Amino acid sequence: MHPIGREVSPQRLLHYRDNWYLDAWCHLREDVRSFSTDAIAQIKVLDAAAHDVPDDDINTAVDAGYGIFGGAPKGWATLKFTPERARWVARENWHPHQRGSTRADGSYVLEIPYSDERELMGDLLRFGADVEVMAPPDLRNRIKRAVHEALGRYV
Repeated sequence: MHPIGREVSPQRLLHYRDNWYLDAWCHLREDVRSFSTDAIAQIKVLDAAAHDVPDDDINTAVDAGYGIFGGAPKGWATLKFTPERARWVARENWHPHQRGSTRADGSYVLEIPYSDERELMGDLLRFGADVEVMAPPDLRNRIKRAVHEALGRYV
């Protein structure tokens, strides 16, 4: 595999789920991007001034959606957890802008913004039958397909 060279202006290091990420201004994309440090194969210091990005702009670019995937949220996920899981999920901080409510039946409905469904799907699938994606329909269908594919491996 041929390595992709990128010129970046480092802004901050972030430790997330036992991994380190470099949030940086990417000169190729002309935007803030997150780079997994374990995927960085080579570093070359350039004799050029770094592009400085204000903290608020970095936060907007990489912290707006759920998980490590940055970018403006493409939607809000509405998740309904069973009463058995509700008491734990209600205490968790999934996102700074999350909204949650406990229903009369003891279930817990959590709403979170997301930019990329990959990490969110992985986290939801670990709950198995204790969570239902209520909205949006596209995320609900993706989870449904993933569960059917997994079930197909066991028949």
